[in-house]
Amino acid sequence: MKILMVLTSHDQLGDTGKKTGFWLEELAAPYYAFKDAGAEITLASPKGGNPPLDPKSNEPMFQTELTHRFEADAAATAQLATTVRLDSVSQDDFDSVFYPGGHGPLWDLAEDQHSITLIESFIGAGKPVALVCHAPGVLRHVKAANGQPLVAGKKVTGFTNSEEEGVQLTNVVPFLVEDELKKLGGIYSKADDWNSYVVIDGLLITGQNPGSSAATAEALLKQLAN
Repeated sequence: MKILMVLTSHDQLGDTGKKTGFWLEELAAPYYAFKDAGAEITLASPKGGNPPLDPKSNEPMFQTELTHRFEADAAATAQLATTVRLDSVSQDDFDSVFYPGGHGPLWDLAEDQHSITLIESFIGAGKPVALVCHAPGVLRHVKAANGQPLVAGKKVTGFTNSEEEGVQLTNVVPFLVEDELKKLGGIYSKADDWNSYVVIDGLLITGQNPGSSAATAEALLKQLAN
């Protein structure tokens, strides 16, 4: 079982002067769900190399047993420091792809043609695609085989407008994930803010927030086992 995980290369939080990137728990929890299930994991990012970590995600209140495990894991941290360039990977080499969130993907992966084409090729090949928290926003330009938005008519979730309001970034992000998914024709649903919530529709698996990352990974593993 080979799983590709795609991380952001974007580190600027709009014009706030603050840093952003990927959210640590959304990498660590799925990483070990896959690793412990015996998967071979490849980490990729648009620019390759060491992707930016959202510094907030490593503050004590957001650290978990799995983020500590990741940071103490020399092999994992070495792999993170040397992600492959996104334009060098092909879905032919993998069984599935997983997108961790963080705010970074809204700026780069949402507009990245390699990412868009990659997701389309996974779906086209009948392979599941999973995205958590802000990462469902990277589907905004992804099309289905019929030329319509991939999420049109599909059940989806992602970071809610009220969760974005809760972190006071509503006016900073380039778009709101919930609004965008609805605008594209997605059948959007959500749980209460910060609760774990995962939606599965065919090959598309989406999770609402950081706390949904492990459950999103488990849903993906279940699909791959079928």
